[in-house]
Amino acid sequence: MPPRPTRAEALCEEDNDPRSLPGASASLRPGGKGAGGGICHSAAPNGPSASYSAGTAMPPSRWTAAWLLLLQGCSVGRSQPAASPRTDVRDCSVDPPYLPPTATNTSARLTALRDAMRAHNIHAYIVPSTDAHMSEYIAERDARLGWLTGFTGSAGTGVVTEDRAALWTDSRYWTQAERQLDCNWELQRTTWIESIGTWIVELVPAGGNVSLDPFLFSIDTWHSYQQALQGSGIALLPMETNLVDQVWGNQRPPSPSSYIYSLPEEFTGLFNLRGDDIPYNPVFYSYTLLTATNISLFVDSARLTAEAQQSLRSGCPGPLCVELLDYGQVSAHLRHYAQGNATIWLGTEYTTYGLYSIIPQEKLLEDSYSPVMLAKAVKNAKEQELLRAAHVRDAVAVIQYLLWLEKMVPQGQVDEFSGARHVDALRWAQQHSRGPSFESISASGLNAALAHYSPANGSSRQLSVDEMYLMDTGGQYLDGTTDITRTVHWGTPTPLQKEAYTRVLMGNIDLSRLVFPSDTAGRTVETFARRALWEVGLNYGHGTGHGIGNFLSVHEWPVGFQSNNVPLTAGMFTSIEPGYYRDGEFGIRIEDVVLVVEAQTKHPTGEKPFLTFEVVSLVPYDRNLIDVSLLSQEHIQYLNAYYETIRARVGPELQRQQLEEEYRWLQRSTEPFPQSSAASATAAMLGMLAVTSLTSVLLAELQA
Repeated sequence: MPPRPTRAEALCEEDNDPRSLPGASASLRPGGKGAGGGICHSAAPNGPSASYSAGTAMPPSRWTAAWLLLLQGCSVGRSQPAASPRTDVRDCSVDPPYLPPTATNTSARLTALRDAMRAHNIHAYIVPSTDAHMSEYIAERDARLGWLTGFTGSAGTGVVTEDRAALWTDSRYWTQAERQLDCNWELQRTTWIESIGTWIVELVPAGGNVSLDPFLFSIDTWHSYQQALQGSGIALLPMETNLVDQVWGNQRPPSPSSYIYSLPEEFTGLFNLRGDDIPYNPVFYSYTLLTATNISLFVDSARLTAEAQQSLRSGCPGPLCVELLDYGQVSAHLRHYAQGNATIWLGTEYTTYGLYSIIPQEKLLEDSYSPVMLAKAVKNAKEQELLRAAHVRDAVAVIQYLLWLEKMVPQGQVDEFSGARHVDALRWAQQHSRGPSFESISASGLNAALAHYSPANGSSRQLSVDEMYLMDTGGQYLDGTTDITRTVHWGTPTPLQKEAYTRVLMGNIDLSRLVFPSDTAGRTVETFARRALWEVGLNYGHGTGHGIGNFLSVHEWPVGFQSNNVPLTAGMFTSIEPGYYRDGEFGIRIEDVVLVVEAQTKHPTGEKPFLTFEVVSLVPYDRNLIDVSLLSQEHIQYLNAYYETIRARVGPELQRQQLEEEYRWLQRSTEPFPQSSAASATAAMLGMLAVTSLTSVLLAELQA
């Protein structure tokens, strides 16, 4: 499941994606803020190449400029076909405005919020998409942005002034926003807080007040808003009364009330507790204060099962004894604790400004991430084996689904929604299953161009042998969390579809087989996943990967390939998921979960070992979409070795579950590819030229 874009990716796409307006051409829009920058997502395969001449190291800071120049040529020099009208997105330029049935009328909600703002002398109010624990996925009760705007994407920020309203979100959700927003809302195609600040300063007079709920914004985000408004004469005011909650009133969903339970002894964790407070995420709302002598857990203790309470008391008396305190007492308890002789260590990325403001500055020890979060990111040997085992059973469910699709789609009996429900049911049937790890992405044809599209009952597309189909799904198991994406075509793909798919696969392989030094930042090597696409002027607008939990969240920070992720360390799990999206036509993504492991190098040294990735996702790729002539011998060798691993690990499990037809399907789908052809030799030579120049760029960054 694709993560949000990095800051660099947001820069490349800000305000200029062809998907920004209904029927817009594939070129970059001339004029307007930031005109000329961005990715030409719909560039043809013979478009400008992004590879560099051998031996030339282009500084990373110039990559955007180079793309800017190349893509301006793309925009100006190529004629575009006439735009065709679209009925799936809003059109606010006509009178009356056109709204698709997926849009939400927000007029009454905005009127009520503005009345509340005036009552508190607030000129602009900021609404995030997260909750009090900085969760990416949230409970319905915390979906304040979704209720106010109608936009249900997992990342976004809304700002409401006295007479204007705008939503900021990243490129994964631009088309979705155009489908869900009414014309009360402006769509800002960026997530930069600088952009939000500029917009506010243009509309709010000096001496005005901007407010937000301090328990919904991290420390770092609060400081970023302060900086964005600095010198404007506008005050940034924390307000613990949440105005959206106030106007939402009794229609707001109730607090979670399900049990909090302990895991069986064979599974590991911090408190070894799980809950169901957030859909698809086995977590519960709580805070923890960990000191040298005491552990305080702030939680609704009435929801703890008897077994859970007993497990928490098992360390009593002693340093592992857990003191249970009410969830609502955390602020008062922290304020009292901070009055003593204490230094409080916290992470600024995921601690709210509301808690931070309680602690005296002289008693703070700040890091980007808390030590608990960093420790959780590195899985121990037992956790690694548990996650591997979960992926074997998960592969069985996905293989069952792919075989079912091959049979049913030609009969016209599957739509996106029924397909998503079927793969969910197949996962539920597996041992230790606790359901999907996120809302399944089941996208056919043009819907696959939306990175986070999820189908709705009654309005989803029929799956067809003539269209690409993208399935991004995952499972929650007691022994691990999974996330995998496969893209398939049951008919005859176009040359562009086949080339784009193969190049996405090449990027997946290039990064998965990479060997790199210990403590390398993911952002340093992320471009290997894009190299094959860049060669022909293609790209994708989301992050390349994200960390993944052990029966926890499918997106687990701070692991991944983005600019604010921590360096890669042995024991970390992350996804690798390059893609390509052609708006209004099709989308491609290939995602595998990998484990960072020590590499077996020819010349080991006494220093820190080099690292590489072990792929733990175990489902073959669609042979119908692979253009073998584009693959190098190294790619083919990798694929054949990967397929041998799939046969060795998944084959016996299919037989154990007496799934003989699925076993035969697996054998057919993992037949080895031929390893000698002139085309492969040519591909290898061209690939080496591009990799040589790309490697020189990355080495220069490592040495900087």
